[in-house]
Amino acid sequence: MKVLVSAFSSLYTDQRIEKVCRTLHNNGYSISLIGNNWDGAGKMERPYPFFRISMTSTVLRYAYPEFQWKLYRELDRRVDKETVLLANDLDALLPNMLIARKYKIPVVFDSHEIFTEMPAIQGRWTQKVWKFLEKKLVPGMKYMMTESESYAEWFTNTYGVNPVVVRNIPRVIKEPITLTENDTKIILYQGAINKSRGIPSIILAMHHISGAKLIIAGDGPMRTEYEKLSADEGLESKVHFTGRLHPDELRKVTRTADVGVSVEENGGVSYLYSLPNKVADYIQSRVPLVMINFPEMRKVYSQFKVGEMVDNHNPENLAAKIKTVLDKGRLYYQSELHKAAEALNWENEEDKIIGLFEKVQKENFR
Repeated sequence: MKVLVSAFSSLYTDQRIEKVCRTLHNNGYSISLIGNNWDGAGKMERPYPFFRISMTSTVLRYAYPEFQWKLYRELDRRVDKETVLLANDLDALLPNMLIARKYKIPVVFDSHEIFTEMPAIQGRWTQKVWKFLEKKLVPGMKYMMTESESYAEWFTNTYGVNPVVVRNIPRVIKEPITLTENDTKIILYQGAINKSRGIPSIILAMHHISGAKLIIAGDGPMRTEYEKLSADEGLESKVHFTGRLHPDELRKVTRTADVGVSVEENGGVSYLYSLPNKVADYIQSRVPLVMINFPEMRKVYSQFKVGEMVDNHNPENLAAKIKTVLDKGRLYYQSELHKAAEALNWENEEDKIIGLFEKVQKENFR
């Protein structure tokens, strides 16, 4: 069966899209992936064809409508009666729904987050536009995935849909993991450098931690501001920004860390109800964590004592939790990290994806 996958997000760094596509490809589905080059076009190698729409807009609010129109035309050019559409997030859903209705073919919606509740659009006029689309498109959605149980409950309560929960967690690391002994301890934040990620608090916490450095692995719109914060606070020697890394390079960095941090702020239910990718990435690399006490992270901690939980973003309090992990040492948490890694991996999620697509095939194709 032909599956036409589309997304506005970066194909280069979006690991969920890569994992879903590879799972379907490995199970005999014919995959084609469509993205765009708005946020760059890093070199990729995939076992299935992919295509990036060429964008001319340099401002995000103009890039979205440009992408919608161009994606519609690209989908219209590629679909046939044997196609299943897979739309990743709300910013790719409208063209997919229009094409699905035009050709009477099924569409699967993969909501990576609660798009209309993201901090980046909270209180802005664009939130009303996306909310309008969400209310028009999501109710009645027959085939849907999302990333956490809390997200699924929100969509069910708000729109009466029943998404399949497919957590965005990494594949099993099969090669042996060596626990490095770092003279200067490594505190790692990995992921987008954006608002409501707790990054300023992590930076300020470095005033209270000696013998360690903070590595911020990723990129995003707040990078310049947070680099300035580090400089203004006299912490440039203790805070290092790597910039955007290829997933393979990021995994190498992650394995060297003594503690990983995931201390998102409550900038709306999209963050409050998330299970950040980095949590399972740290676990799979056997790196103990300091996590904020949000519902999905609390569920992980209640099952596996993989680090420490923090209740607020006070830098001194955060520093104390980080130092607790550093003082106990990485070896102390290995037993719980190993148990968590055996449970929280992509291989345990794949059957849910295949089950959903088998249902799509059974109900729409003979």
